[in-house]
Amino acid sequence: MKNITIIGGGPAALMLAAELDTKKYNITLIEKKKALGRKFLVAGKGGLNLTFNSSIEKLINQYSPSEFMAPTLQQFSNHDFINWLNSNDIATFIGSSNRVFSAMELKPIEVLNKIIAILKAKKNTNIQLNTTWLGWDAHNNLLFENFETIKPDIVVFALGGASWKVTGSDGKWSELFKKRQVNVLPFRAANCAFEVNWSKDFIATHEGKPLKNIALNFNNHFSKGELVVSKFGLEGNAIYALSEKIQNELLSNNFAVIHLDLKPTMSESQIKAKFIKNKKLKITDALKKVLNLDRTAIALLKQFTDKDTFSNIELLSKTIKSVPVKLKSSEALDKAISSLGGISLSEIDENFQCKKLPNTYAIGEMLDWYAPTGGYLLQGCFSMGYVLAKHLNNQKL
Repeated sequence: MKNITIIGGGPAALMLAAELDTKKYNITLIEKKKALGRKFLVAGKGGLNLTFNSSIEKLINQYSPSEFMAPTLQQFSNHDFINWLNSNDIATFIGSSNRVFSAMELKPIEVLNKIIAILKAKKNTNIQLNTTWLGWDAHNNLLFENFETIKPDIVVFALGGASWKVTGSDGKWSELFKKRQVNVLPFRAANCAFEVNWSKDFIATHEGKPLKNIALNFNNHFSKGELVVSKFGLEGNAIYALSEKIQNELLSNNFAVIHLDLKPTMSESQIKAKFIKNKKLKITDALKKVLNLDRTAIALLKQFTDKDTFSNIELLSKTIKSVPVKLKSSEALDKAISSLGGISLSEIDENFQCKKLPNTYAIGEMLDWYAPTGGYLLQGCFSMGYVLAKHLNNQKL
């Protein structure tokens, strides 16, 4: 029997602990909060979106870098995850957008408790809560607050990124790894809102209003979905999906320009034909009655269109398909759904083992990879936990 310590109590850690072979390992799972899965519960507000229903190829393409995530997702795919959930009495259903949710009668806390129950039912498994990891001593022993100093045979870190600090995901662990010469990239907000310099009149009327059924283009990268106008700027799944690319642009420039397609189901020529057919209507009336744009979409179009363009149906038709919106900055890291940055992928091998730290592994959001909203982040974390457990279970002791 070998002793394995898992530090962190999020999805990646829980899946790892659930799947490890307790005939080979004595497991100690250590979490600094008073309860496991705090960020998992926050993600469950408004419906627990666990993964996404698609082909494995489409699933992999949602991640960055996809070549890093591909081997892990191929070993434990979205459909494997759904089967795992169902086999553990966690029913799921596929929503209209192909997002996969836990059954409506199951609250997020009930899903979490079912997963935790798997751990508690296992032999040789100890859960230690309210215990903060403080680093290593001179002999590579693990130091903790409110817990004994230990040196397990294997340690797995699953400490999360740096968003939603209230859940324990504060990124403070990065300084401890840097002291061990591990390259940790700076944390940045991902799946976050972006700042727009709205006019006072626009935001006074349209703050909190949605922009539904739109498409977004940023440097020939496209997404579809919904946006919400906030006092800060724009948020919502359509912009979250491109947040990594927008953030990279903001690193090299002080701004980024996205283009909104307010009528993605119609071509520019079809829009122009609608205007011509209804040329007796005022432009604003045509936008409302013929193109079915709501007040917020029309107001946004007016804010980013000069008078000459707005009165010219050819130029206006072109602009409706590509409204330029200048973004100034990203939302604060702690308000973001997830984070970019973390341990550089060059620091770990194909089995998540830290190259500079023997018998030490790192999984989950503390690594520098990206997934958009839609269940992809949870899928990635659960997949890493499962695949690492599989690897460790196959080791000859």
